[in-house]
Amino acid sequence: MLQVHLPVKLFVFHTPELTPSDQVPDCAIAVDVLRATSTIATALAAGAEAVQVFSDLDELIRVSAGWDASQRIRAGERGGSQVEGFDFGNSPLACTPEFVKDRRLFISTTNGTRALACIRSAKVVLAAALINRQAVVDYLLKHRPETVWIVGSGWEGSYSLEDTVCAGAIAHSLHTSLGCSLTDLVGNDEAIAALSLYGQWHDRLHELLQSATHGQRLLRLELADDLKYCAQTDTLDVLPIQREPGVLVKN
Repeated sequence: MLQVHLPVKLFVFHTPELTPSDQVPDCAIAVDVLRATSTIATALAAGAEAVQVFSDLDELIRVSAGWDASQRIRAGERGGSQVEGFDFGNSPLACTPEFVKDRRLFISTTNGTRALACIRSAKVVLAAALINRQAVVDYLLKHRPETVWIVGSGWEGSYSLEDTVCAGAIAHSLHTSLGCSLTDLVGNDEAIAALSLYGQWHDRLHELLQSATHGQRLLRLELADDLKYCAQTDTLDVLPIQREPGVLVKN
């Protein structure tokens, strides 16, 4: 008997605060293009054993204290800058194989790790950025979860362009591959808005990220190379997936 796959129903939420508190999706995707999910994907691609995320810096220190110092990396970022006393900030460019291979990255950032904490109870939790967009889409096409939430990290509770355009990039690729109607795919107005933003800027993503408020913040911190790296699309074939609450591994 021919098995019929119903289209995925896709919802976009601009910040963790806007996600419904009384529902759990089949699949939830955290997005923090600048820069947590870009860093997580890059660390796993470079051979990190896992990435464990925390919204609280003190909890990170407490949990990571149980690991041998040679097997852990403590990464702390607030306001775009590295937290004093941590090994690492939140730059994907620092995630080289020499630094991260076979080590666990314990990370807390201003926004992205809060988004992951918000959705950790979903049946499947993924981390997406522009750099691994197609790997995320391939997973959705293969497994066809009935409901999918894409949750942007935003900036301290407010909307961010970069996370929304990434949600739009995922939605665009999914829509094209499924060949379904737009109304069959999208679950809320935010998903249509994300698709529209991506359609307007898909060939000028670096320019868009430079114009975004957090992009401007990173430029003031002289992190232009990070910005350029995070604006790339489909450069990593890696899918960070939650193995246990708060712990992401390479799928």
